Formats: sequence, C-alpha cells, structure tokens
Amino acid sequence: MLYREAGQIKTTYANDQAIFPIAQDRWLLGIALVIAFVVIPIWADEYMLQAVLIPFLIFALAAIGLNLLLGYCGQLSLGTGGFMAVGGYAAYKLTTSFPDLNMIVVFALSGLIAACVGVVFGVPSLRIKGFYLAVATLASQFFLQWLFNKVAWFYNYSPSGTITAPPRTMFGVMVTGPEATAEVRYFVTLCIVMLLALVAKNLVRGHIGRSWMAIRDMDIAAEIIGIRPMQAKLSAFAISSFYCGVAGALMVFTWLGSVETEAFNIDISFQVLFMVIIGGLGSVLGSFLGAAFITAVPILLTNLPPAFGLRVAIDTQKHFEVMIFGGLIIFFLIAEPLGLARLWQIGKEKLRLWPFPY
Repeated sequence: MLYREAGQIKTTYANDQAIFPIAQDRWLLGIALVIAFVVIPIWADEYMLQAVLIPFLIFALAAIGLNLLLGYCGQLSLGTGGFMAVGGYAAYKLTTSFPDLNMIVVFALSGLIAACVGVVFGVPSLRIKGFYLAVATLASQFFLQWLFNKVAWFYNYSPSGTITAPPRTMFGVMVTGPEATAEVRYFVTLCIVMLLALVAKNLVRGHIGRSWMAIRDMDIAAEIIGIRPMQAKLSAFAISSFYCGVAGALMVFTWLGSVETEAFNIDISFQVLFMVIIGGLGSVLGSFLGAAFITAVPILLTNLPPAFGLRVAIDTQKHFEVMIFGGLIIFFLIAEPLGLARLWQIGKEKLRLWPFPY
C-alpha cells in the first residue's frame, strides 16, 4: 500500500530507464533534498555542520569512488587515503600558485590529477588481482604519504609541514579559509557531492558501468565477448581516483582547513573500505548509508553514555568503536554481503507485497 507501483504505467523507454522509475522513490528523493538544502541549514548549528554533516558528505564521496572500483569493477584497493592526499595537495598547490583560479576549477583539476595518479597505480591490475592487487595499492598509499611528507615543494616549504586552505571566494561568497561560515562550506560540499553522485549513478547504468560489472563477474568471459580489460580496469581506477581526489580537496578546503600528511594515513583507507562493506558493494546509495553509519557511531559512543550517567574513557570508546565496526563487517560479510543497501531494498520489496507474505 505504501510502496506500490500499480497504475504507474511507463509509456516510453525514457520513463522505463529513469533513475527513479517509481513515484515513491522520487518523492523520497525530493524529501531528502528538501531536508538537505532547506531544513538542515536552518536547524543545524555550527558543530553539527562542521563535525558531522560535512565529514559525512566528504566520506560518502570517497566511498562512492571506492565503490566504483571495488563494488562495480571488482578491483580491491587500499590506497584511498593516498589518492585523497593527491587531491588535497593538488588543490593546495593550485590555489597558492594560481590565486585567481575559480574553486570549481580547482576541485575539478585536483580530481583529474588524482585520476592520472590512479591510472599509474592501476597498471598492476592488468596482471594481478585479489590480495596481490590490494598489496600493490597499499604500497601506493605508503609511497604517496611518504612523498608528500618528504618533498617540501608540495607544502610550499612550510617549516611545520602542514598545508592550510587559503581564503577564496566563489561567486562573491567566501567559501574557504577562516572567514568562510560553516553553512557556506556545507552548501559547497553538498552541491559537489550531489552532482558527482548523480554522475556516478548514471555512469554505472551505461556501457562503462556494464563493462566494469562484466570484468567483476568474470574477466575472461568479458574479454571473450569484446570488452577490453585494460580499458575497463584503468577507467575504473581513473574515475575512482577522481572521486577520491575531489573528496581529499574538500577535506582540506571545506572541512579541516589545515592538515598534515597524517590526515590521509592508512586509517582513512580502511575507514572508507568499511563504509563500502557495511553500506553495500555495488551501490551508490550504500556509499551514503555506510558513510552515515561510520560517521555516526563515534559520535553516539561519545554522547550516549553521559546521557545515561555513564563515564567512559576516550580510549575505551575507541576500543568499542573498533569492536563494533569489526563485528558488523563480519556480520555483513556472512549474513548480507550487499550491506545496508540490500536491507533497504528488501524492505521496499516487502512493502510492495504487504499485507501478503513475502
């Protein structure tokens, strides 16, 4: 009754192939956009925007990038943090070297630079896969972190070794730097993430996404039917690294403002991987669900115990956080490998048949 598409007749191919062919999905998307663009800026304070919502959007974008590579193309990568570092440092060098460059162009160029680096480190995927590919991408993580830490040119020879986002305007509004408000930085991040999520959703529905999924399911059979493995795998690495690079640039310019190389360490790579596993492999929605879950758990562990009169040490909270993440990863890998996105899909299918048995 609540989720029934009876009577929604599709008379054209465009209607049948729409991203959201069912009216209820379009309503839910519209409600979510109204909440994101209207309700949250009015309701949320600076802490909520700066500490919760902006990092959630940035990690969701990085999770989409990794999901395109791992969930759709089947190429395991542990170098997400390194590719985010490429985007962050590229955006810093572009803004300091070309002060008049528009920030949209800066974010796009930083993503393209990260895409080029991703292609370089994606070359081993043409010969190896699985665990060996994971080790190769892990090497890229350590190499890129070492490079940005040791070569002073990347941080403009700063004695502290940190990079700081310079103040920049976009359409006459300050979007980066100390003078930029949390609301403006939230809007900039939200618009970029929503646009790239829409691009990713359309991308996986086209011939590029189909070639990725064919390589993921059986690369030999995909090559037999005419799909070029080199083109498919390297394009997956390029586009995935582009998304991670833009996420890294946003991490520096709209969230943290000032970072060191440790901000992009191996923990970030594992954290984004956990988001993809818990949210759901091969799902753009799952990337958002996984990012929301991973972002919310530490905040809940910090705020819930005091609400019930319990005092929990910070190190104990971290231990609980790791235990929860580890337990959920094992649960989803065994019980539901497609994660929260699959549970959401099952719930919608049950609503279609309710009150009849599923």
